[in-house]
Amino acid sequence: MAIPLKIRLLTLLWLAAFPVLAQEKDNKVTVSGSVMSDILIPQDDKKIGTEETDDWAETNTYADVSIMSKYVDAGARFEFTQYPLPGFEQKFKGWGVPNVYVKGKYKWAELTLGTFYEQFGSGFVLRTYEERSLGIDNSLLGARLVMKPYKGITIKALSGKQRRYWAINHSLVSGADIELGLEEWIKPMLDKGTFLTLGASWVNKHEGQEDIMTDATHKLNLPEYVNAFDVRANLQTGGFGILAEYAWKTEDPSFDNGYIYRKGNVAMLSASYSQRGLSVLLQAKRSDNMSFRSRRGITGISSYINHMPAFTMEHTYTLAALYPYATNPDGEWAYQAEVGYKFKRHTFLGGKYGTDIKVNFSHVHAIEHNVKDGGAAGTDGYGSAFFKWGDGTYYQDINVQIEKKFTKSFKLNLMYMNQFYNKTIVEGEGGMIHSDIFVAEGKYQFNKKFTLRGELQYLTTADDQGDWLFALLELSMLPHWMFTVSDEYNCGETNVHYYQGYVTFNYGAHRLQLGYGRTRAGYNCSGGVCRYVPASKGVTLSYNYNF
Repeated sequence: MAIPLKIRLLTLLWLAAFPVLAQEKDNKVTVSGSVMSDILIPQDDKKIGTEETDDWAETNTYADVSIMSKYVDAGARFEFTQYPLPGFEQKFKGWGVPNVYVKGKYKWAELTLGTFYEQFGSGFVLRTYEERSLGIDNSLLGARLVMKPYKGITIKALSGKQRRYWAINHSLVSGADIELGLEEWIKPMLDKGTFLTLGASWVNKHEGQEDIMTDATHKLNLPEYVNAFDVRANLQTGGFGILAEYAWKTEDPSFDNGYIYRKGNVAMLSASYSQRGLSVLLQAKRSDNMSFRSRRGITGISSYINHMPAFTMEHTYTLAALYPYATNPDGEWAYQAEVGYKFKRHTFLGGKYGTDIKVNFSHVHAIEHNVKDGGAAGTDGYGSAFFKWGDGTYYQDINVQIEKKFTKSFKLNLMYMNQFYNKTIVEGEGGMIHSDIFVAEGKYQFNKKFTLRGELQYLTTADDQGDWLFALLELSMLPHWMFTVSDEYNCGETNVHYYQGYVTFNYGAHRLQLGYGRTRAGYNCSGGVCRYVPASKGVTLSYNYNF
C-alpha cells in the first residue's frame, strides 16, 4: 500500500520530535499506546448466506503509540486492514501509518501538525472522529491551533484535508470556534455553582468544480465554497441544564440531496434535571438538508465533515438493537424524553435494596416537503415550513426498564419496549415494522470470584422475518476468565439459529478472546450512523493491549 507523501513527511517530523523530548531534562516523558486486533477465520454457511471469500483469515488490526511531555507530544497509528472483516468496503483495504501528529504546547497555546480530530459544539458543523466498529476515521490532515489567552476563553482554528480510507480528499476544510465561559468573569455565578457557556463556530469547505450534468447539454455550476455556522448556549445550575443550538449551511448541492441548491439548517433544544433519585431529559431536534461532506459525490458513511446525532436510545440488548435507527440526512423532526427514578430502600416499592425504574420515549418524523420544479437537480428542490410535519413516522420506541436487587447476591433487570421502525426509510425497502420486545437479565454472584449472568429476550412482530428469541449465559471467574454462550433464533420466517461461544482471558492490560459461531446479517450502529454487516460464520480471535 503506497503511503501518501504528506504522511511520510509527517512521519519524519514525528521522528524528529524524539531529540526534543530527550533534551527536556526537567520534564517527565510518558509513553502510552494500545494494540487492537480482531481476526475472523471464515467458513461458508449457505443457510445464513455468508459471502464468498478467498481469504483464509480476515482482520482489522491497529497499533497506537503516543509520547507526551511538557512541551511536545507526538503520536502515530499503524493499521493493517488488507484483508478486512465482513462489511467493510474494498477501499478500506490497505496497510500503513495513516495517522501521525506532533503537538507543541507552550503556556496558553498548542499547535498540532499532522492528523487530528476535532468537534465544534454538538458536531452540527464539524465532528471528525474514529469509530472502528463502523470503519469510520474522518480525521483531518493539516494544522490546528488551540488558544486559551484568558480565563473562560477558548479559541480554535484549523485547516486540513479529510481522510477517506487510504486516500485524502482534495477539498480543503477550514474553520474556527470560540467558547466563552461567562462564570469565569462573573464571580456570583461561580459562587452559586452556575455555569453559562456561549459558543460560535464557522466551517468552510473549498472544493473544485466537477462535471455534473442535468441533461445532455447542461452542466451544474457548483459552488466552490460552502460555509456552515453554529451558535449555542449551555446553562448549568444546580441539577438543571439546558442546551440550545442552531446551525445553518449555505448552498451545497451533492449526491445526498440530488444536487439541489437548498440551504440547510438544524435546531436543537435539550433540557435536563437531576437530583438524588430523580433524573429527567427532554430533547427536540429539527434538521433539514444538513448532509455536509468533504466530497459532494460520495455516498455511504464516509467523508462527513459534520455529525447529526440520533435522538433515540442506543440499545445494548441484542433484540432491542435488531432494528436500530440511522439519522436521515434529508431532514427529520426528532424528540426524546426520559425519566429515571429510584425508589428508596425500605419502602413498599423500594424493598430492602431500592428499585430503579427508567422510562424512555423517542419519536422521529418526516419534515414537510413542498417540492419545487419537481425537485430536480439545479433547483431549490423543495420548501419546508419549520414547525410542520411531513408524511410518515421514521422511528418510534417507548421502553421501560426496571433494575431490582433482591439479595446481596442476586440482581434482576427487566425491560419492555414497543417499537415502530420504518425499514423503507432507513434501509430502502421493507415497510413499517411494529414489534414488542421483552428482556430479562439476571446476575448471581456466588462469591467474590464467581458470577453467573443470564439473558432471555423475545421479540414478537407480524412483520419482516417474524419473531426472534435470544438467550445468553456468561460465567465470570475473576480475575482472569470469562465463558459465554448465546443463541439468537428466528422462530418466524427462517427458523435459523445464530449460536456463539466465547472464552475470554484477561491478564493485566492484556485481553484475549477466542470464539466460534454465526453472526446474523444486519446493521451495526453508533450515534445514528449505521453500517451494514453481512452474515458470517467462523472462528474469531480478538486481542487488546493497553500500555
